[in-house]
Amino acid sequence: MNRELLMLVDAISREKGVEREVVFAAVELALAQATKKLHGGEIDVRVQIDRETGEYETFRRWLVVPDEAGLQQPDAEKLHFEAMEEADDIEVGDYLEEGMESLPIGRIGAQAAKQVILQKIRDAERETLLNEFLSRGEKIMTGTVKRLDKGDIVVESGRVEGRLRRSEMIPKEALRIGDRARAYIQSVDSTLRGPQILLSRSAPGFMMELFALEVPEIEQGLLEIKACARDPGSRAKIAVVSHDKRVDPIGTCVGVRGSRVTAVTNELAGERVDIVLWSDDPAQFVIGALAPAAVSSIVVDEERHAMDVVVDEENLAIAIGRGGQNVRLASELTGWRINIMTAEESSAKQAAESDSVRKLFVDKLDVDGEVADILIAEGFTSLEEVAYVPMAEMLEIEGFDEDTVNELRTRAKDALLTLEIAREERVEDVSQDLRDLDGLNPELIAKLADGGIHTRDDFADLAVDELTELTGVPEERARELIMKAREHWFTT
Repeated sequence: MNRELLMLVDAISREKGVEREVVFAAVELALAQATKKLHGGEIDVRVQIDRETGEYETFRRWLVVPDEAGLQQPDAEKLHFEAMEEADDIEVGDYLEEGMESLPIGRIGAQAAKQVILQKIRDAERETLLNEFLSRGEKIMTGTVKRLDKGDIVVESGRVEGRLRRSEMIPKEALRIGDRARAYIQSVDSTLRGPQILLSRSAPGFMMELFALEVPEIEQGLLEIKACARDPGSRAKIAVVSHDKRVDPIGTCVGVRGSRVTAVTNELAGERVDIVLWSDDPAQFVIGALAPAAVSSIVVDEERHAMDVVVDEENLAIAIGRGGQNVRLASELTGWRINIMTAEESSAKQAAESDSVRKLFVDKLDVDGEVADILIAEGFTSLEEVAYVPMAEMLEIEGFDEDTVNELRTRAKDALLTLEIAREERVEDVSQDLRDLDGLNPELIAKLADGGIHTRDDFADLAVDELTELTGVPEERARELIMKAREHWFTT
């Protein structure tokens, strides 16, 4: 019988073209499942086959769990203190094993064993094909629509299949069985039973890869696509930069008579593409991203990672775009929060900010409005600047002598200390579970306290734009923090 087992393993290994170890593992699993079924309950069984002789042993085993955790599966677990009575050096997470009578292969049921073995073989074959496909390093999968599956589409490329979910398709796009399809390889999930390659036609990465195929200069390293933002099927923006002064990045991506960008647009159901010149100057990058709107002026707020962009009345609708599309895509492309406003709105906002700073200086520095106005005119906007800007710079202000500057600096430092004490008192009102949230620092916690956010549930209830408005953190980080705060909702 043992010799027959070895011959069976060799035959299946040769026929299916898989490693003998895979077949041995399948037989061991079949034997273990049959033994488990015979004994009933939720016992855990392991079978070990000698690869040389074909002899095999069967073991019942128990997972060692912490004493305080208790037994969740009594038939397959043992508490640590009980396990130590049988093995002094055993640790939590180890297995305690006990030999048991092996089940003869003849009693397994040939059909059950065959099903387990063939499933293992199919899994191994699929894994081999998948690894071969992924080893080519392709980022776009090209194939044909093989079937529809609950609204998703299964794309076949050779013998490899990928799943294109409905949410990752271009809106209003209708793909039918037999159609040629191209999609971006977004991820690979080896735990899925069906196609393990997850595809997307709506991801920004798909457009970037399509341009890489159409524009040889990208593969050559002369051009680089730095970012992409899409409203799938409608409009998109890509940011490009040239690493060779002789190469025009925008013209090269457009191609002769628009041939290159048209090829990408045709693949994406007519999605219109704005090609933007990337710049390491954030303000210049935002100005380019808002094209075709002309920008009159721009104010950068580094702390809130936002920009106030001023346009005239004629460009207001263009800058915002239909349904806010243009400004939304520009914001996604640059990573900055963009506030579009007219000159009148900008003046009103600056006036309000100046009034706020003026009141701050009058109240906290105990000076009259004239001195506050002088500080504002010289570019001072905070108590920190008054307290710590080099004295030499403040002495350059007309009418300020050394005594005046020293007094202003002292008052500013005292005011900051008072505010810090008050801030610490507000932070104490914030619950410990919120303070312990990974990613929050004292400054953010203080801003949350100022906004009336005192518990983790308060924080979890916030929308992304509310957290961004409250603290000034970028949208992506705000989204991550909120999801972390919500984790306990799903684990308790």
